[in-house]
Amino acid sequence: MNGDFYAYLSRMKYIKRWALMRSACEENIMEHSWEVAAVAHALAIIKNEVFGGRVDEYKTVCYALYHETSEVITGDLPTPIKYFNKEINTAYKDLEKKANKKLIGRLPENLQGVYAKFVMPDTMSDEYALMKAADRISAYIKCIEEVKSGNKEFVSAKKSIGKEISKMTDEAVKYFVDNLLPSYEKTLDELE
Repeated sequence: MNGDFYAYLSRMKYIKRWALMRSACEENIMEHSWEVAAVAHALAIIKNEVFGGRVDEYKTVCYALYHETSEVITGDLPTPIKYFNKEINTAYKDLEKKANKKLIGRLPENLQGVYAKFVMPDTMSDEYALMKAADRISAYIKCIEEVKSGNKEFVSAKKSIGKEISKMTDEAVKYFVDNLLPSYEKTLDELE
């Protein structure tokens, strides 16, 4: 029996994000995954409770929780490189699939199917779309935090990611952006 899956996931804390940018506060993929899961959960709840949706909140959170698992094998390839051209992006997606399959194979056989549906999700589902929106919102939150700390390195990223988020049409995303995201601009004293 193989049980290395969680030992691999534990290493997420060593994979740094934003490798090409100077950060006032470094972020790893474990921290990022938790934030994406929290935002994705909020989006799913908003979708269901405010807009009468029928998304699976559990699935949405699990998609978010495991969305970076391949990076314990591949590392975090910076966005400008990952999307430099179609060939690189296609090759990287193939590498991610192989890494995810390897990780799933590190689970006991009777658990592999359960985890496979979260590590390699249905990319056409509403739950996946909410998770992807949460992933972009999390990146925007990182930009807000860096700019608030005086780090001008993130000004351009904040602007471009903000523009991307503003074009999202999902009503739960718009609700989060309009009603909850502005609080991230506040200082601790302002939150009191």
